[in-house]
Amino acid sequence: MTAAAPIRILLAEDQSMVREALAALLGLEPDIEVLAQVARGDQVVEAARAHDVNVALLDIEMPGLTGIEAAAALRSALPAIRIVILTTFGRPGYLRGAMEAGASAFLVKDAPAAQLAAAVRKVLAGERVIDPTLAAAALAEGANPLTEREREVLRAAESGATNAELAERLHLSPGTVRNYLSTAIQKLAARNRAEAVRAARDKGWL
Repeated sequence: MTAAAPIRILLAEDQSMVREALAALLGLEPDIEVLAQVARGDQVVEAARAHDVNVALLDIEMPGLTGIEAAAALRSALPAIRIVILTTFGRPGYLRGAMEAGASAFLVKDAPAAQLAAAVRKVLAGERVIDPTLAAAALAEGANPLTEREREVLRAAESGATNAELAERLHLSPGTVRNYLSTAIQKLAARNRAEAVRAARDKGWL
């Protein structure tokens, strides 16, 4: 009998020391090969295609594209690849966003290497793996109350732009921008838009 082909991994993580440590630890597994490493979310699809990987491990916060955005792009371009999202942030909204983007696993970055390797094997076999603490937090928090348009306006408002500037950027009227911001502020029980942005970020809803 011939040995099974090794699991081919793409590792996307913007912190080089963390990326190299994860690659080294996973490389100790006899059935896993880390074939590609990137530091930006917008490099994920190209690297996955170039190296013919079958599992992608994506950090959730990266330049270019976030891990969730990169997961969605990867799912669209190469749907056969299994996706594992890694995070240091236990924000409930991130879990929901990762699952909606097509991730098969959602794990904290400081999980033991053996647990991460086991998760890689499971997702390749078609299973879903979710950190139980993060899953419990997501259930307790409930669904994201913000609409896609409200999220878009809040994300744009992070820059500190005026309502008029936001309206021009988003191709909306100033009154419409004001209404979206007001509704988002109310939903998040915030006192102003800056506080609403922070609250939504803390929950992983942006």
